Amino acid sequence: MKEQKRKSEKKQVRPVLVLIDVQKSFMQYMEEKDSKLVYDTINGTIALFRYYNCPVIRVYHTDPHRGPSPDSDEFQFDPVFDVKLDDPKFVKNYPNAFKQTDLDKFLREKGCNTLFLCGLSAVGCVLATYHGAVDLDYDVFMIQNGLLSHNSSFTKFVEQAMQSVDYSTLSFILASTQG
Repeated sequence: MKEQKRKSEKKQVRPVLVLIDVQKSFMQYMEEKDSKLVYDTINGTIALFRYYNCPVIRVYHTDPHRGPSPDSDEFQFDPVFDVKLDDPKFVKNYPNAFKQTDLDKFLREKGCNTLFLCGLSAVGCVLATYHGAVDLDYDVFMIQNGLLSHNSSFTKFVEQAMQSVDYSTLSFILASTQG
């Protein structure tokens, strides 16, 4: 009976945008032909989340032995992205942004239950974070045309194989969460 009640209850979507590893150190390896559309999509998505007062989270990657060092210029997000210094920031040492970080704790404290992921690498850290979020019972979606990897056909495969949304659908979802 309890299970039937839970299924019939309407779940309120509490979205968050998670922007992963778009650091200067890694962006330099992405193909320029793929990057322009992704820049525009990510910046449009950031603007959409800000318009609806939904959180934008920055996730940075570093390896203690290989870098980039958190105090270096290469560690910083590529300046093409419209992030703000007061956007919550998490630094990870593993592909999955939840592993040994406070990301899950932060999201639960803020009541966020639906994650929208963009950044790089579609076949590495974004994909690992996607599965990490699923394992923690979040609803999670990739942003179509908001992902990069070393191979654009691999990126498209990830967008097709995982739950993903385009900009129009995302705009509809965010609008429906309002008041």
